[in-house]
Amino acid sequence: MEITGKVIKTLPLQSGEGRNGIWKKQEYVIETEGQYPKKICFSLWGDKIEQARIAEGEQINLSFDVESREYNGRWYTEVKAWKITRTGEQAPPPDQYNDIPPEDPKDDLPF
Repeated sequence: MEITGKVIKTLPLQSGEGRNGIWKKQEYVIETEGQYPKKICFSLWGDKIEQARIAEGEQINLSFDVESREYNGRWYTEVKAWKITRTGEQAPPPDQYNDIPPEDPKDDLPF
């Protein structure tokens, strides 16, 4: 499934240790566009948190799966993101720029 919207909230990072090792989970709230905007909380797990580098205010297109599970007679639903693309006219995060310094206009050497 896919949805487009603006990231309006970043929730605290959660981590712990399970039977498969250490885990990390980051949740965000996205607000859809349209006449009746909806707010949806979605989560990223593990390495996807650092890869996505989501910031509040960004316009994104979110690809996700919805999963529900039962615990003690209650059902819990989670929206798990698996792909995020930016849709706005925003610059990439600073560390994605090349390490090339800006050109010096006085320097006319070809190398």
